[in-house]
Amino acid sequence: MITPATPSLAVVLDCGDDAAFTHAALAAHAPQDGRVTLHPTPGTTSETALAADLLLALGKEPHVPGRFPHGRPPLWEAAAAWVTARAVTRLTVLRAHLLDDHRLQRLIGLWRQTGIHLTLVVHRPRLTAAAGRTLAATDHTAVDMLAEARALFYGSNAPRPGTQASAAPAPWRWITLDALDRLVSYDSPRPCTTACTPRPVVYQQRPAPIPPTQAQAVQLTDRLHKATSHPARAAALAAAVAAGASFQQLATARPDGFDPSAGTLILHDHARYTDGCAIYPVPAWARGFLHAAAQFAHLTDAACLLAAPADRAALLRLAESIKIRPPQPPPAWRKERRGPVVWDWREQREALG
Repeated sequence: MITPATPSLAVVLDCGDDAAFTHAALAAHAPQDGRVTLHPTPGTTSETALAADLLLALGKEPHVPGRFPHGRPPLWEAAAAWVTARAVTRLTVLRAHLLDDHRLQRLIGLWRQTGIHLTLVVHRPRLTAAAGRTLAATDHTAVDMLAEARALFYGSNAPRPGTQASAAPAPWRWITLDALDRLVSYDSPRPCTTACTPRPVVYQQRPAPIPPTQAQAVQLTDRLHKATSHPARAAALAAAVAAGASFQQLATARPDGFDPSAGTLILHDHARYTDGCAIYPVPAWARGFLHAAAQFAHLTDAACLLAAPADRAALLRLAESIKIRPPQPPPAWRKERRGPVVWDWREQREALG
């Protein structure tokens, strides 16, 4: 059969449209284990809708916020970035006989780009004309037995017997993180316009950020994955927590500023408002977000890795939506303040005293 070490393209012919094939494919869906089952929305021929379906299958919002060239949201680029960053190895697409040439070509492009194992489930005894044209010049495997199909859905990871559905998630509570104290800052680092030689960060003008606890890191990772499909904004918040950086510092990160092998991020500050041009360590929980942002920047030819100067308000809204905040002022000080979070409390406190 097909070895997991070799990315493959396969077609499952569900000749009688047997519900057992669909149930087996849906049961294999486990993004946390690298397996995703995509059930395309019926009644549409939109490539954008298929990309939105894929983001939903990845546990993401089905849109990427922001303004983009030509008005086209980069949903396919975001999906490809998250597939790579989240180490998804298998994608099973149900109702593939309803897909036209353009959407099938999109899936084949994703397969070639990411190296996943792609399985197309055709609920008919033979390929459609569109599928035949798309697969004609591509090596693929075709199976029609349920046992063979199940092996394709799961790969080498057999289903765990007796697995029970997890309990309903607890409601989100506010997480106060000291590292966010400088996200809104009066410092004004600017991107380097020339070559520079960054060095490992040395916190001289401020203390090193206090890292989140293991439980906080788990909660933060889960919330970020669920709250946004935008790789850059998720990575910007993760970097802010990891480096204790201000928004202006985050906006200096270049598309090649993250080194996945070393687990480091370069932020620039030629005028030395804060730490100078420095290399920051990225903890393990945050690296997936930075990896996704780097992939997204590459696919979209973005000028910035994490944030553009106009993204500050959107980044603060995202932080509030997942209920993370810096230390807050005492209640007496907040009487005339509106909004759930006071972001400039540290700056106000320093200005007053």
